[in-house]
Amino acid sequence: MATSTRKPILISGAGLSSLLLAQSLLRASIPFQIFERDASVSFRAQGYRLRLSSEGLDAIESVLSPADFQKFWDTCGKTSGAGGGLTILDALTASPPPALPTEESSEEKANAKPTGPPMSLTSRDGKTIGISRGDMRRLFMACCEPFINWSHHVTAYELTPSGVRAVFADGSKSIEGDMLVGGEGIYSGVAKQVSGGKLKTYDTGARGIHGQAPSTAFKGLGEGVWAVRDTSRNQGDVFAITNVRPGDMDDPTVQFGWTMGSHPGVIRAPNDDYTMIGAPAASIAQELTANWHPRLRPLFEQMDVSEAAFWKITCSTPTGVPEWSNEPRVTVIGDAAHSMTPAGGIGANTAVRDSALLGNLLAEKGGWESGVTEAYERGMREYASEAVRASYGMAKTQFGIHIDENSKTHLTLSPPNPDDQV
Repeated sequence: MATSTRKPILISGAGLSSLLLAQSLLRASIPFQIFERDASVSFRAQGYRLRLSSEGLDAIESVLSPADFQKFWDTCGKTSGAGGGLTILDALTASPPPALPTEESSEEKANAKPTGPPMSLTSRDGKTIGISRGDMRRLFMACCEPFINWSHHVTAYELTPSGVRAVFADGSKSIEGDMLVGGEGIYSGVAKQVSGGKLKTYDTGARGIHGQAPSTAFKGLGEGVWAVRDTSRNQGDVFAITNVRPGDMDDPTVQFGWTMGSHPGVIRAPNDDYTMIGAPAASIAQELTANWHPRLRPLFEQMDVSEAAFWKITCSTPTGVPEWSNEPRVTVIGDAAHSMTPAGGIGANTAVRDSALLGNLLAEKGGWESGVTEAYERGMREYASEAVRASYGMAKTQFGIHIDENSKTHLTLSPPNPDDQV
């Protein structure tokens, strides 16, 4: 990074959106410091695999150098099958479910609310593009390591006459920066402070489990993006989604991941402790899928028990990103600004759009300047609100959830888990 007399941009959290923003600052020779609560990059698991939309890929490509983007692209998996889209299977028959009626009543049409445009699964070359969070984080972290301060948990900030300081959990403070970007996920103290409490993340009540199994367990499915749904339970539906990529299905040393979700009340962690990992989560996943079709059961019977983990499904205010009084030196990105359900895989793609937009605005000015955060928030609020509405709209159908302003917020949830930070 070139020498600069400017104070650094302070970034809270070393998740995907924070690191991609850091890459943008690196290319523009703008100084920055990242503060991460974890002790190291290997402190905790990186969570499930991400599907990249056209918008997400475009944002990443706009930030990385051509050589770095080529490395990123080469690391991504490219999946074909069923026209590049999602194939839905009945869990008990392993066949597509019966077609549902497409005619809506006049009352249903009248009450229908827009949820934003659907996002195609295919993003480039007619294929579904995916990458593990771990690989994505590793690539975005390249050359940023010297500027990451581990074991620094940002809980708030303090404005100074000519800048801002991050305030840590032990009461100490950072060096003075030109600007602070809160990218520390749904538990962001920066987001709560800068928005005056208007940024909220709600507990939808739905729960899920992440798991992995040798790629050979997926041979019965074959290449494609698959969604499996079990509607046979009185207490609610259970579903799973997986991306089976070509080239690795004969190699038992390679693992593919799957994500299981359910209607509220179906998946419950022992003692309601969703920080538990391993055998308790694996046991529940195997119990729920015990009567699934033999084509599907190997995904769960052969799972790597140690990799199983519970997760809670949260969402920002369904109407979109709220308005708050702009603070010129502080803003938020990623889940800190707009937490989304996993429906549609929109959350991470929206987060990298934040990084690209804010990074571009800072690069244009050569660093922080009054008006940058206002311009960023104006643009972010438009596309992110559309994304939150779309994500929540799909989740209402998939997860059977309903939240409003009176629902429980994330403050009532368990401590942070591996997927809190985008």
